[in-house]
Amino acid sequence: MTSKPPFHADHVGSFLRPKSVLDARDAFAAGTIDKAALRAVEDEAIKDVVKWQEALGLKSITDGEYRRKFFHTDFLLQLDGIEEQGGMEVQFHNAIGKDVHFAPPKMVVTGKIKHAKPIQRADYEYLASVVSETPKVTIPSPTMLHFRAGREGISEEAYPDMAEFFSDVGAAYRDEIADLVDAGCRYLQLDDTNLAYLCDDKQRENARKRGLDPDDLPRHYARMINDAIADVPDDMVTGVHLCRGNFRSSWAAEGGYEPVADIMFNHLNIDSFFLEYDDPRSGDFAPLRFVPKGKTIVLGLVTTKLGDLETRDEIKRRIDEATRFIALDQLALSPQCGFASTVHGNDIEVEQQAAKMRLVLDVAEEVWGKD
Repeated sequence: MTSKPPFHADHVGSFLRPKSVLDARDAFAAGTIDKAALRAVEDEAIKDVVKWQEALGLKSITDGEYRRKFFHTDFLLQLDGIEEQGGMEVQFHNAIGKDVHFAPPKMVVTGKIKHAKPIQRADYEYLASVVSETPKVTIPSPTMLHFRAGREGISEEAYPDMAEFFSDVGAAYRDEIADLVDAGCRYLQLDDTNLAYLCDDKQRENARKRGLDPDDLPRHYARMINDAIADVPDDMVTGVHLCRGNFRSSWAAEGGYEPVADIMFNHLNIDSFFLEYDDPRSGDFAPLRFVPKGKTIVLGLVTTKLGDLETRDEIKRRIDEATRFIALDQLALSPQCGFASTVHGNDIEVEQQAAKMRLVLDVAEEVWGKD
């Protein structure tokens, strides 16, 4: 049993947006309601999703990421020096074999990066005001400002020296995290696609084409993330979620964690890792042999991409398989990803989402006892 995060039954953060929020977003985009009216609708929806999470029995509570269009852009665009310029075409794959072509927004650095204002504080304070359990904030990893565009996406006029770019990114993140700490946040998750993409041969080759060295990047990104969280207090729990792409039940990358595991687990000053393990595209559990004592692996064994429900015995069997490489008391359970990393959401039903979360809670209680 555990009384602090990550809990044995946890989750990545995002949930399917209710119709009220989707309609309000459309109205805001059309100019028929203002930002305050949109936020009021979001507030009510967040109250509901908080009640739903707590009624299920979850101890880690998010706002469902209801205020976001994409898991990363809504945050990153609030930093000075960042612009959205089109997208980077990605071929997403899914279980039915019908590829989805989508160009996730590409963040481009056009000026000096600076944390000019609080980004998540108001959202956190609202969440904290309506929860009775532990509120969790999810933000994009700082690596999202580098991997997708590479040097081409970083102004040479603003940053002739890349060392200054990395220094400014770290400082901006430290300022934001310090503001969240001041507001009372003690559970923070960084969402990172890039370390997982570096496990995929095609993504590694694409990185080379952008002038990046995929063998060096894991160590480089570990330093980047460590710089961002360098000032977190001892009582703040940090996590990283590794994602291979999550758009309308489709993914963009495949491959086990072996290429990044040693560096990720032993060089990242992170308390917990939320890892996708819902199907063979994530590889086996052998990379968990690198996890040192004192760190927690949250096994994403329940897929958010398909509505079909896994069985308790199936999940418990896979947890048992993982204990060949890591102690049971260093493990926890969650869905493999969020249910809606983008406003579009995955192609499952609301009740299927609830059934997935109930399964996570039931299995976790059977394996570890009640948190």
